Amino acid sequence: MTYVVTESCIKCKYTDCVDVCPVDCFHEGPNFLVIDPDECIDCTLCVAECPAEAIFAEDDVPETQRSFIALNAELTKNWPVITERKPGPTDADEWKEVKEKLHLLER
Repeated sequence: MTYVVTESCIKCKYTDCVDVCPVDCFHEGPNFLVIDPDECIDCTLCVAECPAEAIFAEDDVPETQRSFIALNAELTKNWPVITERKPGPTDADEWKEVKEKLHLLER
């Protein structure tokens, strides 16, 4: 089982999760992070670190967010690995609770 970054991360892109990942499985896009399912070792460390509560075990991804399983796998092929925490966007806290942000995802 792998872990999946879901919609709550869009436009928040906190990178606290990156700091604790022992295998560097996070990839960074313009306004979203994804987890490489082939690299994730299911350690669960990232889940507790995510201020947006956007990371779920694949089996626990909410039904409305299931498309993010394939989206994470797809985008890891195009986006670079991120290995160090960076400051989040200045307006990240404003976006944290916003729902239905998929249309705002920048590829």
